Amino acid sequence: MAVFFYFWKVFLLGKAVPKNVKSKANELVKAFPGKFSEDFNVNKRIVTDELKIPLAKEQRNLVAGFITRKIIKLKAA
Repeated sequence: MAVFFYFWKVFLLGKAVPKNVKSKANELVKAFPGKFSEDFNVNKRIVTDELKIPLAKEQRNLVAGFITRKIIKLKAA
């Protein structure tokens, strides 16, 4: 696995979405099936404000983005 340093961040080449983000997003979608929408910003607000889940900014955005993609795929199927 290659590691790149860019200013203060470390980028690991590998999986696009980490396993812990996928598991947290899947838990939230199963626990609150009708709460999320196809809009990223709405999902981000739901994760932070309504559900009050303590996540770092980057992890919150990854979870909200993964939920958004998952909802779009579920509605398309």
